[in-house]
Amino acid sequence: MESFYYTSNNGVVLKIKAVPNSSKNEICGVLDDALKVKIKAPAVENKANEELVKFFAKLLKIPKSSVVLKSGASSKIKSLYIEGCTIDKIKDVCANINL
Repeated sequence: MESFYYTSNNGVVLKIKAVPNSSKNEICGVLDDALKVKIKAPAVENKANEELVKFFAKLLKIPKSSVVLKSGASSKIKSLYIEGCTIDKIKDVCANINL
């Protein structure tokens, strides 16, 4: 389970495999070494990236400003930096998902 995240500075970096144009936002599990996340927004004009940031902020109950797209703006494989987050909080959020 640990392959898709690591600690960095005062937070956690998640490796995400984004699937845009889905029927709803949801974490599907781990694919290879990335967390597969379905996003309902299309992959045009940065909409899917913005939706991904909003989804994780809501999921973790933190401000959107604490979630930053670190890399992969135009790729399906992305890195999200979540400031002030811990590995335990990520594990708690992912606990109900069959990882």
